[in-house]
Amino acid sequence: MLKAELLEIIANGENSGVEFKRDDIRPEQLAKEIVAFANVQGGRILLGVEDDGQFTGLKQTEPQEWVLNVFRDKVYPQIIPFYEEVSVDENKRVAVITIASGISKPYVMRHNNRDEVYIRMGDRSELASREQQLRLFESGGLLHVEVLPVAGTSLSTIDKGRLDYYLRTIIKDPEIPNTDSEWIERLLGLGLMAEDGMGNTVCSIAGLLCFGINPRRYLRQAGLRVMSFPGKDKEYQAQLDVVLDAPLVGRWQITATGKKQLVDEGLIEKFSATIEPFITQEAAEIDENMRREKTWFYPWEAMRETIINALVHRDWTRSVDIEVTNYSDRLEIISPGKLQNSMTISKMIAGQRSPRNTLIVEILRDYGYVDSRGMGVRTKVIPLMKSMNQTTPEFEATEDYLKTILYRKKIGG
Repeated sequence: MLKAELLEIIANGENSGVEFKRDDIRPEQLAKEIVAFANVQGGRILLGVEDDGQFTGLKQTEPQEWVLNVFRDKVYPQIIPFYEEVSVDENKRVAVITIASGISKPYVMRHNNRDEVYIRMGDRSELASREQQLRLFESGGLLHVEVLPVAGTSLSTIDKGRLDYYLRTIIKDPEIPNTDSEWIERLLGLGLMAEDGMGNTVCSIAGLLCFGINPRRYLRQAGLRVMSFPGKDKEYQAQLDVVLDAPLVGRWQITATGKKQLVDEGLIEKFSATIEPFITQEAAEIDENMRREKTWFYPWEAMRETIINALVHRDWTRSVDIEVTNYSDRLEIISPGKLQNSMTISKMIAGQRSPRNTLIVEILRDYGYVDSRGMGVRTKVIPLMKSMNQTTPEFEATEDYLKTILYRKKIGG
């Protein structure tokens, strides 16, 4: 790093990617900053700089060795930093420790026989909350949230009719369970039930979401909140504001004639029926077939793909609803949680596949809800919106949500 670049970084002050420290701090203080950066987006620690940006310079006789010892003794899993020293005048040097965003999260600071997880919040490093730690475990591949147990549930919480159809007709399982113990054994193997650590066998998140009876009774964030407003903003008087509660998949049966028949709608079918009156318009006149022609404001397949993506890729550690809001000029879908793993909007648009909830994705793929290639944004949402509505969808990703905006077709325009 050149001196001019260092001076520019210092002039901008501490932020989410830069921390100033003296080099006479305790090793655990340095380790705290290291793991906080590694657990988020990486960053730089400047040793020999005061909080106000004044230079004190390095005082350690062997600063690089001291820093590497901190990494070795206080940080787990191991991180290999990039270390360099920059002279700011004849007598003062500043050490620049560059830390990349880690791939084995969560990283912990080990001190006094304790492991502490820190994350970077603005210009501060803070202890991660339980929810934040869960997300770090998930992003590091150490935790699959969808197979976690849901307290208060049991085998009776699952709709066996839906499950029977799934096993017998969808995946053509040659052995259908008969007794409760057989069902529990099979569902544990499928990841649809889990041990809760207290001697109980309960539904997993995936089992409850896909096949549960009234999932929101046990998992607050299950379901969809659907709203509609007559204007371009949220107003006091909504045309629609409902929360839909149902398992993700419909309940089907095979009739005596061998045809597939929907007996009870799943969440996706309920959403379709709920939103349709607000995203369609019937012609004023009846056509020659005694029907009123219906115009859709959005390509239905693009909408369906967007909703299903929100359901299968959302972060289930966040206890907030998916929100679908219809306005006079657009439809907004907000899926809670940061994009999974290393996914970005540009990667998503390019067609990269990185599912967060693989079990849920596979079940919906078995039913045909999910595209077999898993590239719906690139192959369906964007081209369909361009061809039908002459608009391009917008995507906004934050630490808290992914928002997708579909712009409405201008009738007669």
